[in-house]
Amino acid sequence: MPKLQKKRSSTPCLGICSTTFGDEVCKGCKRFAHEIVGWTKYSQGEREIVNDRLEKFKIQILQHRFAVTDKNLFESMLEEKAINFNHSLDPLTWIFDLFRAAGSQSFDLGNYGIKSLNEFNPKTIKDEINDELLELSEAHHDSCLLYTSDAADE
Repeated sequence: MPKLQKKRSSTPCLGICSTTFGDEVCKGCKRFAHEIVGWTKYSQGEREIVNDRLEKFKIQILQHRFAVTDKNLFESMLEEKAINFNHSLDPLTWIFDLFRAAGSQSFDLGNYGIKSLNEFNPKTIKDEINDELLELSEAHHDSCLLYTSDAADE
């Protein structure tokens, strides 16, 4: 039986929410605290906007490091390994999910239909990608706060 595929409006939650400890941006899914709290009340369109932002950030981080050479192979390998990913997002973003799930285990990118565009340290790449995504999300959060603060001052 085929696995249920995620939609563009599906939650990006990874089940390791750091907003419960006071973070304004979750260290797991990289959503803002108010997005997590309000997620069930968001319309499908609002949810898609959040996922679009996260997708763009992941692509920005990954596009110069990796290329998906065989989308179908990549998708089937993720499903075979029961790795949680969103089918509706750009396959490049699935690389984030693959590294997250692999943890410190090494694997051959070619077996997943991926090629590296640069040399990388397999022991640190997951953390590098995750840290960059968090930095982008926090910077975006801060810029939104500045924008709303400036608008309130007018």
